[in-house]
Amino acid sequence: MAVRISGVEIPLNKRGIIGLTYLYGIGKNISKEILNYVKIDVNKKVKDWTDEETSKIRQYISNNIKIEGELRSEIQFNIKQLIDIGCYVGIRHRKGLPLRGQKTKNNCRTRKGKKKTVANKRKVIK
Repeated sequence: MAVRISGVEIPLNKRGIIGLTYLYGIGKNISKEILNYVKIDVNKKVKDWTDEETSKIRQYISNNIKIEGELRSEIQFNIKQLIDIGCYVGIRHRKGLPLRGQKTKNNCRTRKGKKKTVANKRKVIK
């Protein structure tokens, strides 16, 4: 029986702290916080969780943490807001350039895309 939390299947052979990180928006620290709140051992495997423990985890996540689609839509809304107000970061988002002060002369291929070669101007021969 697979454990399913908010549409994502958590692998059964992983420890609880690692299994919860399969959810978008949950890292190791938050998964540790969840397991401590619900009073489940951090090293206990997901396949050893009881149905009661699983339902407690589901309930805690749904009440206290934004994950998956809700979190993704909030992030997209925040980016759209930055673009709309025209701040520096918003302009960099719009142009598809790096946001956090990286140099762009040689690097940033992931952000800028494939290289576009610009031809040199030819000298006029007299």
